[in-house]
Amino acid sequence: MATGKKKVFVLDTNVMLHDYSCIYNFKEHDIVIPIVALEELDKFKKGNEMINFHAREFARELDKISGDNLFNGGISLGKGHGKLRIETGKPFSEEMEQSFADKSPDHRILAIATYLQNHNDKQLVILISKDINLRMKAKSLGLIAQDYLSDKIQDLDTLERKVQVIDGLDNAKVQQFYASFEGVNPKEFDVKPFANQYFIIKGTRSSALGHYSPVSKTINRIEKIKAYGIEPRNSEQTFSVDALIRPEIQLVSLTGKAGTGKTLLALAAALHQEQNFNQILLARPIVPLANRDIGFLPGDVNDKIGPYMQPLFDNLTVIKNKFKSSSKEYIHIEELQRTERLVITPLAYIRGRSLSNVFFIVDEAQNLTPHEVKTIITRAGEGTKFVFTGDIQQIDHPYLDMKSNGLTYLSDKMHGQDIFAHINLVKGERSYLADLASTLL
Repeated sequence: MATGKKKVFVLDTNVMLHDYSCIYNFKEHDIVIPIVALEELDKFKKGNEMINFHAREFARELDKISGDNLFNGGISLGKGHGKLRIETGKPFSEEMEQSFADKSPDHRILAIATYLQNHNDKQLVILISKDINLRMKAKSLGLIAQDYLSDKIQDLDTLERKVQVIDGLDNAKVQQFYASFEGVNPKEFDVKPFANQYFIIKGTRSSALGHYSPVSKTINRIEKIKAYGIEPRNSEQTFSVDALIRPEIQLVSLTGKAGTGKTLLALAAALHQEQNFNQILLARPIVPLANRDIGFLPGDVNDKIGPYMQPLFDNLTVIKNKFKSSSKEYIHIEELQRTERLVITPLAYIRGRSLSNVFFIVDEAQNLTPHEVKTIITRAGEGTKFVFTGDIQQIDHPYLDMKSNGLTYLSDKMHGQDIFAHINLVKGERSYLADLASTLL
C-alpha cells in the first residue's frame, strides 16, 4: 500500500497518559481511541500525580471536541488534521484466541487494531504504544506497531557532549586570557561557541576555564567557587557551580551517572545564594519500583514517601556535616527548614503552588515525560530559577527511554538559548568504588 495515503493510528492508553494533547500530533491522519482505553483512563482520573492530570485533561479534551456530536464516522480535529473516532470492542480473531488466554485491556486493544486492519483496505492501520511488549505482540500478529515519537529526540549528541578543550595554545596566550577582564573574542581561539558553552583552555604550561557569554559575545575566565562548604573537585563541577549561581542563566540541566555530584552541587549553590530567593524547593518524582504503588507501603503518607525522599535529605546532611552543629551555617540551614524556606518534597506536592522567586531543583528528572517538564517550567514566575538533574541511563519509568524522557528533551530543545546551560558530568567523585561500579556494572 502506498505510504502517501492517509493512515489510521490506534492509540494505546499509555500514549494518552504520556501526553494528553497527543491526538493533535498525527497531522492529516485519522486517530482511533479504543473504548477500552477510555475504561482504563477512568481508573487514573483521581490522584495528584502527573499521570492523573493527563487522564483528566485528555477526558476534557475529548469532551470539548465532541460537544453534542456522536463519534460515529469520526469528528474532525481541525484544519490540517484527520478525524478522531472511538472504536467499540471487537471479537478476538482465531489467532488471538489461540495466542492469549486472558482478555486483558492490552489484548482487547490488539483485537480492535486487528479488526480495523482486516476490515480496512484503503488505509494503513498502525498501533501506537509506549509499551514495548505490546508492540512486540502486535508485530507477531502482523500489525504495524510504533512508539510515540512526537517528543523523542533523534540523537544524544547535545546531551552527551563533553566540555570542549582548546589546547595546543602558546602559554603567553593562555596567560593573556587568564588576566583579561573583558573576555576574549572566540575567533582568537578559532571556535564558534553556543550560548553558555564552557571551555577548558590549555597552554604548554598552564590552563584556564572559560565561559562564553551570549550577551558580550566573549569567552570569559571563570573561577572555582566554594558553595556553602562544597568545593568543586573537577572542571565539570566548577562549570556546574558557575551556571548554578550565574543570575542570567534561569534554566540549568545537569546530567551524569551516579556520584558525579549533580544534586549536591545544585543544593549547595541554592544555599549559597538563598538570600536572592524566597524559597528553595527540592523535589523529585515518585516512581515506585516493580510496578508497586506507594499505597502498598506501610504507614502514613510521610512513612510512604520517606524512602523516596531520603536521597535528597542525604545530600542536605552532607552539606550540614561540613559545619559544626553550633556554626551559623548549620543553624541557618535548620532555620530555613523550620520556616519552610527550604522544602524537600515529592514533585506531585508542588502542584498548584506559586513558583515566583524560587530556586527550584527537580531531581531524577529522567523519570519525567517531556510534557511534565514543560508543565513545570511554564509555571515559572518572575525571579525563579529551575535546575533539572538526572542520569538518563537510570530510568525507572516503564514507558520512557534515553531519547524520550523529559530531561533529554529539555536539554535538546533548549540548547543554544541565552538563559539555558547544560553540563554533562562524567567524572564520579563519590568514591573510587562507586565510580568503578557505575562504569563497569
